[in-house]
Amino acid sequence: MFGKILIANRGEIALRIQRACREMGIRTVVVHSEADRDAKYVRLADESVCIGPAPSALSYLNMPAIISAAEVTDSEAIHPGYGFLSENADFAERVERSGFTFIGPSPDSIRLMGDKVSAKNAMLATGVPCVPGSEGALPEDSKECIRIGRQVGYPVIIKAAGGGGGRGMRVVHTEAALLNAITMTRTEAGAAFGNPVVYMEKFLENPRHVEIQVLADSFRNAVWLGERDCSMQRRHQKVIEEAPAPGIPRRLVDRIGDRCAEACRKIGYRGAGTFEFLYENNEFYFIEMNTRVQVEHPVTEAITGIDIVQEQIHVAAGERLRIRQKDVVLKGHAIECRINAEDPFKFTPSPGRITSWHPPGGPGIRVDSHAYTGYFVPPHYDSMVGKVIAYGADRNQALARMRVALSEMIVEGIQTNIPLHRELMTDARFIKGGTSIHYLEQRLAERPA
Repeated sequence: MFGKILIANRGEIALRIQRACREMGIRTVVVHSEADRDAKYVRLADESVCIGPAPSALSYLNMPAIISAAEVTDSEAIHPGYGFLSENADFAERVERSGFTFIGPSPDSIRLMGDKVSAKNAMLATGVPCVPGSEGALPEDSKECIRIGRQVGYPVIIKAAGGGGGRGMRVVHTEAALLNAITMTRTEAGAAFGNPVVYMEKFLENPRHVEIQVLADSFRNAVWLGERDCSMQRRHQKVIEEAPAPGIPRRLVDRIGDRCAEACRKIGYRGAGTFEFLYENNEFYFIEMNTRVQVEHPVTEAITGIDIVQEQIHVAAGERLRIRQKDVVLKGHAIECRINAEDPFKFTPSPGRITSWHPPGGPGIRVDSHAYTGYFVPPHYDSMVGKVIAYGADRNQALARMRVALSEMIVEGIQTNIPLHRELMTDARFIKGGTSIHYLEQRLAERPA
């Protein structure tokens, strides 16, 4: 097992990884920007290294600075968390070439699954169902693109092969708009991701977003840890997540989960990962794989009792998976609300000083946050300041506990989206379960100004 791990991230996930390490008796090194000098996890770390000024490009995305920090502190491994460099194959390669262990998949796996076209082809080869669409990248020939569009059937969605986070996609409802949409998406993809390749998929009208959590080791052992429903989202950004997904027949989930685990074995995947699907009319359609720990991993931990971050570390240290599929037992229900520093209905960021921070408590409540009274939320990074997770024996109890938790939570000095979460926890459609990925945006559009 590692003696010292460098955490190449910030915010709540940096604190989450630090807690997992401390529990395992592993010393931690935290890198931070000048803006995060006073963060809680920086003060709690065994060692900390400032790697640059506030802008991400000069700090958390600065590969040489991070690797240098690992060298001067004699770290043995680097945990990338989520976001930033967590799915950057070049970074993973540079980490390993520098003599450190990257706590995540191999660079080859990151490249394979990071490109949406190669990922889709890999899944088709392993028997994981995918959304109907073009077989690989769209060609330059406009007549062939029109033929593919007719074959797939409108509406279609044009996606960037190197995209992610809801960026690099455009819905097309008519053939007349197709070629212009392809050109625009290619241009945007080239500028944003350095990869102009795009592909086409059938645009599903009212799907749900359901994902499968997997763990795999270097010996081709793999398990899946149940599913999560992440359909409550705005502009492809998740707002609420829950596990398990309400209303989906267990036999369908079991079948797709087993296929995901088998896909991991076939492609030689290592570490934690998430297969993301659109679910409509009792069918699962693969859309992408995230080769890292997810923001919403706590809901899976709640219903399985498995510490996903610690399992990442064990696998990265060369150990075999300590869990077999028969050991994975789903119990109860968990819901997670992402708490963002933003206007709850206009969604404009609200950085600034938190003058009062009072997190909720009680049975079944977990709060993952690096914030505290007096903490300054910097304007340079993602607006999420924490997550509230409610666990119950069933979904109704989890909902009831979340309502109580949100009513108790006090954050002053900045705006947060807590009022939106309070509304959603009493929304009849959400309480029923099974809303589509479009529901929140439709609800917000109908809300009085």
